[in-house]
Amino acid sequence: QMHLAESGGGSVQAGGSLRLSCVASGDTYTAYTMAWFRQAPGKPREGIAAIDSESKIYYGASVKGRFTISQDIAKNTLYLQMNSLKPEDTATYYCAADRTWGPGAITFSTNWHAWGQGTLVTVSA
Repeated sequence: QMHLAESGGGSVQAGGSLRLSCVASGDTYTAYTMAWFRQAPGKPREGIAAIDSESKIYYGASVKGRFTISQDIAKNTLYLQMNSLKPEDTATYYCAADRTWGPGAITFSTNWHAWGQGTLVTVSA
């Protein structure tokens, strides 16, 4: 059973940057596609970036060019570097993992095998 733990959220002004981390444990990291989702109050959960064990990457349109997903396989850790943050990026950010989905699945599915508890990112104008 894969367990995921996010960290790195916080408050930042518009235009600023944050880096989120997600430490995975309990199963073989490279067997999973890893992803970041976010959910703002009153809105559906949105897939924003994903990466597989071969480092194939997919970004959602809302973050492409501003956010960068990466991973350190030796540390079983997933990262999300967020630059040029906007108030509309305010949300709880979740790490997710799945053995079956490829990175592009973030565009059509939130039915991923494992989820972290989430970390809150607040961007002020």
